Amino acid sequence: MARVSEIEEDGGDPILKATFEKQREMFGGLLNPTKVMAHCPPILRAAGMLGQSIEQSGLLPKGLPALLYVRVATINGCPF
Repeated sequence: MARVSEIEEDGGDPILKATFEKQREMFGGLLNPTKVMAHCPPILRAAGMLGQSIEQSGLLPKGLPALLYVRVATINGCPF
């Protein structure tokens, strides 16, 4: 049993609504970290902005972040 409940409904929160819609469109569902961080929408938004800033910084080759995500998921035993 999970120690932290997962939130899958936005409850009318505009941050959660936008994030949930985007992830459902991109992945067909919500990612587990998103469902956990949804307990604190400002932190969820900040984590998303951090990821975007890393990808948009130009410090990593364009295709590398996606490969890193898949590799880390594989190491952690997550189907991604």
